[in-house]
Amino acid sequence: MPKRLSFQLYSARMFQPWEGVVEHIAACGYKEVEGFGGAAYGAKGTVFDDPAAFRALLDKHGLTMPTTHLMPLALFETDMKRVLQIGKTMGITYFYCPFVMPEERKNTAAYWKGFGKRCGEIAKRLRDEGYGFGWHNHDFEFKKLPDGSFSIDRIFEGGPLLDWEIDIGWVIAAKQNPVKWIKKYGERITAAHIKDMPAKGDLHQDQPDVGNGIGKWPEAIKALRDHSRCVTYVLENDNPKDYTSWAKNSFNYISKI
Repeated sequence: MPKRLSFQLYSARMFQPWEGVVEHIAACGYKEVEGFGGAAYGAKGTVFDDPAAFRALLDKHGLTMPTTHLMPLALFETDMKRVLQIGKTMGITYFYCPFVMPEERKNTAAYWKGFGKRCGEIAKRLRDEGYGFGWHNHDFEFKKLPDGSFSIDRIFEGGPLLDWEIDIGWVIAAKQNPVKWIKKYGERITAAHIKDMPAKGDLHQDQPDVGNGIGKWPEAIKALRDHSRCVTYVLENDNPKDYTSWAKNSFNYISKI
């Protein structure tokens, strides 16, 4: 079994109230959850509307939140006080920025290296405060730039202090081998998203139970154990039709590896 199994609360954002969600996640056997928040989530970013109340809810059900997603990246640059308040209240140890909007991206190596530099500066500030900071990928970071390089490489080139929450599902969706990337950047990997992808269908809408898709999970988990610093394995489904069965079935599958 992986060291620590966590549930990304974004997976259940459409199934609130949170009381029922948290109760079910605890009943499935999870001990941790991963948060999400920030203006970029719009009306769905409710986890940190009242951090103290949400912390009390987690405490009630014996859950902790060692990691969270926050975006946009500018939130860390313009309101670090708010970020640190969330971290202290929730007991977070690692923050991850999970996305950059398409309209903000530029298809050049210079842009992504500069983006990585911004991330690295945030990582330095948070490290000085006792927190870790990393990037969470999607598939676009693995599309070649005009110079033949990958955005993910340029991001890490620009941010030497930046850690990585590797989303294995999106690496698979980009038709890349997760094991290759785990071995390449294992020293940066502090958490992993365990998300399966369908052989056919919509990559956002049809993500199956972990173990029922095209992911080679025993191979990926072994690589994480052997070649990375990963301690938190976060199960996620972007749009489950029934998060209750998905959460339970996926937990049971990964627990046996």
